[in-house]
Amino acid sequence: MSIKENLIVIKKTFSNTECLLVAVSKTKPIEDLKEAYDAGVRDFGENKVQELTDKYPQMPEDTRWHMIGHLQRNKVKYIAPFVHLIHGVDSFKLLKEINKQAKKAERTIDCLIQIHIAKEESKFGFDEKELDEMLSSEEINTLQNIKVIGLMGMATFTEKEEIIRNEFKGLKSLFDKLNTNKLPANFDLKEISMGMSGDYLIAQEEGSTMVRIGSAIFGGRS
Repeated sequence: MSIKENLIVIKKTFSNTECLLVAVSKTKPIEDLKEAYDAGVRDFGENKVQELTDKYPQMPEDTRWHMIGHLQRNKVKYIAPFVHLIHGVDSFKLLKEINKQAKKAERTIDCLIQIHIAKEESKFGFDEKELDEMLSSEEINTLQNIKVIGLMGMATFTEKEEIIRNEFKGLKSLFDKLNTNKLPANFDLKEISMGMSGDYLIAQEEGSTMVRIGSAIFGGRS
């Protein structure tokens, strides 16, 4: 099937039509991105800074670029002028660097805090204790060029639906709990980015507002 046909099929399966589809275009040629753009996609996710900066000038101006991979602090400066949303903010040091580079670029950058919800140690993200420490620090209030608009989490890579569902439930529960507390002025939690090609339906059932889908749109990666 074509990319357009894949998108039609995926959209029909959405249980939440308000949920944003981010097309994960990593390793894919620019022709594939343009085909998805022509089929209505505006949000594209990349996990490598080099690839993101290469593709950015080749796509229409209204393309919204999402940095979805692990972001190294020394590379923030390359995407700060144009990135739409950074999904994987997994440390306070990274958040501070994003703020610093956003200030230089004279803009505010939207971010999601990545929470470690998976059983796998290889996944990045804050645990609840680290998150509480950041939220209660004086320094968080000085970051005026970032806006934390939600949370992001990646479930364990497993066939067991119950494990995945419980991890997503945990993230939604944390999101709801945070929203009952007084948060710093630069926090406005609206989005939960969870769910990929293999588990986006479960994620939507558990409250996801944003899913990151790659192979189901573009086919497998070589």
